[in-house]
Amino acid sequence: MEKLTRQEEELMLAIWQLESCTVKEAMELLKGTPPPYTTVASVAKNLERKGYVTARKVGNTYLYTPAVKQCDFKRTYLGEIVSGYFRNSYKELVSFFAKEQKLTSDDLKDIIHMIESGEEGEK
Repeated sequence: MEKLTRQEEELMLAIWQLESCTVKEAMELLKGTPPPYTTVASVAKNLERKGYVTARKVGNTYLYTPAVKQCDFKRTYLGEIVSGYFRNSYKELVSFFAKEQKLTSDDLKDIIHMIESGEEGEK
C-alpha cells in the first residue's frame, strides 16, 4: 500500500465511514473548515490512482467506494509504526502509551478481557 498524505487519510476516513459517497458528501465529515471542493476532488482522484478507492461516474459527479478495507490499512500502517519505532514489539507500544498516561490500568484490564474473550475491537 502506498502511503497517504494527511489530507488523503482524512478523506479516506470519511469514505470508509460513509462506505460510498460523492466528494460533497465526504466533505461534510471533514474536520474543521474543509478545503475547496476542487482540492478535495483532486485528493479523491489521488486516492483512486493509489488504489484506495474506486470511482463510478453518476450523472455529473463520481461516487467513491473504498477498494481497501480500513482494518487492512490499520494493520499495515500500525505494523510499520511498531517495527520502525518500537523494535517490532507491540508490548513496547502498549508500554509507551501506558507511560505516557494515554492508557489507564482499567484500559489495560479491558484489553486483556477483550483478548481473553475473543472480542474484536473497532473494525
